Amino acid sequence: MQTVELEKPDPIAREITAPILSLRQVEQHFVQPVDIAGRIANLFGAGLKTLVVQAVAGVDLEVYPGEVIGIVGESGCGKSTLGRMVSGILPPTRGEIDYQGTPVAQMSGKQRRAYELGVQMIFQDPYASLNPRMRVLDIVGEAPVAHGLIRSGDKANYVAGLMRQVGLDPTYAQRYPHQFSGGQRQRIGIARALALKPSIIVCDEAVAALDVSIQAQVLNLFAQLRRELDLTYLFISHNLSVVSHISDRVAIMYLGRIVEIAPTDEVFSRANHPYTQALLKELPDLRPGRRDYRPIKGELPSPLSPPTGCAFHPRCPHAMPRCATERPLLRAVATGHASACHLNDELSGRSPSG
Repeated sequence: MQTVELEKPDPIAREITAPILSLRQVEQHFVQPVDIAGRIANLFGAGLKTLVVQAVAGVDLEVYPGEVIGIVGESGCGKSTLGRMVSGILPPTRGEIDYQGTPVAQMSGKQRRAYELGVQMIFQDPYASLNPRMRVLDIVGEAPVAHGLIRSGDKANYVAGLMRQVGLDPTYAQRYPHQFSGGQRQRIGIARALALKPSIIVCDEAVAALDVSIQAQVLNLFAQLRRELDLTYLFISHNLSVVSHISDRVAIMYLGRIVEIAPTDEVFSRANHPYTQALLKELPDLRPGRRDYRPIKGELPSPLSPPTGCAFHPRCPHAMPRCATERPLLRAVATGHASACHLNDELSGRSPSG
């Protein structure tokens, strides 16, 4: 079997200081009210209450033009919900999202349209995210025609160019999604996102459903498109090893909050937060010799009833009494490196031992 070597992306230039995307205390709550049956049951003392899921519980993040930020965390940490808010699929319950310096909630019609076209999303499942009744020509070409980016008569040539750009044969444009492999379908999804000429692409577990060899090909494609089109990525994944190959910075999420953010090399060499350290210990290691493999104890708490204080304290080997009552703030521990852990205060800035 042919081995695909992963390309390491070039670091971005920091000449541009203004972020293209800013999130300030962004929250997303999903509310399930008591239904009619529940209200009737409450008349007899059932005591049922409205359920509130805190999917995202206050995220601050700045994304700079041309960079790739990896968002990593266990299933249920809120990373996909965060991506959907950034792409405009879900409005935030609280907080503010700025695009190119303008709050999205205050945008005029023209500005809102530029934002909606400028931020596109690639979904995890290449099978479910494509309309099975549409040909590739229409899947990729329908939106740019509808938004006036191209004329209807130019659609075939425009789609053909996008298909070549993502590594697909343009003669396949008349085929339906079921006639493609998983990797090819994801390339169609990438072409669909590129069709609207975005500046930011949110990749929600974009390689998770693919075979390992195909993952490498798609990651290399992302790196190539970034160079050619000067794209900015928000790359969401549960896999730190995948994120390490494409990201400039990595943000670690736990139960709706970012608990650590730093340049990629810094995360892998000097992880500060106990949760980040635990994730790194779970990564596969092909080096010879015995490996100290210690899975994270316990399960991710329910967002219906998050723990008080530090959300990670029920699973943290370094937890102190303070951790159960006081939520740590995300603070700088080094240049470009921030972490939310009380151990940084207790140990005068020294990282907790692994």
